[in-house]
Amino acid sequence: MKMAGFYDESISNGTGWRAVLFVSGCPHNCPGCHNKEAQNFNYGEDFNEEEILNRIKDNSILKGITISGGEPLCKENIPEVLKFIKNVKKIKPNFNIWCYSGYTLEELLDRKDTVTNECLNEIDVLVDGEFKQDLKVPNLKFRGSSNQRIIDLKPTLKTHKFIEFNV
Repeated sequence: MKMAGFYDESISNGTGWRAVLFVSGCPHNCPGCHNKEAQNFNYGEDFNEEEILNRIKDNSILKGITISGGEPLCKENIPEVLKFIKNVKKIKPNFNIWCYSGYTLEELLDRKDTVTNECLNEIDVLVDGEFKQDLKVPNLKFRGSSNQRIIDLKPTLKTHKFIEFNV
C-alpha cells in the first residue's frame, strides 16, 4: 500500500485531536475530488506502518485516527488498512477510528467478505458515499457533499438501523 500523506495532528478530519492517514489509490474517480492525485495507486510513498505507529504512540494529545484517501476500503487497500487499525488499537486501545469511504455502508456490507466485515467492526465512525460535486456544501461538517453520511458504525451494525453520528 502506498501512502498519499500523514498528518500527526488534525481537528478537521473528525472529532477531537486525531492523526490522519491518507492512503493512495481510489477506483471512484469522483469529479471535483479534493485529493485527485491520491486516486493513483502508485502515488506517494511506501506505507511504513512501524514509523506511523511510533508517531501515534509518541503523541499524547491524540484521541483517534482518521483513515482517508484515496480509498481505504477498496479491495486493494483494505487488508493492510485492517492490519493497521488492529495495530493502532494494540498501542492505543481506546483510540477512536474514523474512516472515509466512497463506498456506501450498504455497498460494503453487500461484499459479504470477512476482511470488509472485520474492518467495519474495527471502525467507530464511517463517512460514506462518493463525493458529488453537484451536492457540494462548503460548510458541512466533516464531509464534502450532502449525500455523504456520518455513521456511528458500532450501534448501526449492532441494531441494523442507521444511526447518524452527532457532530
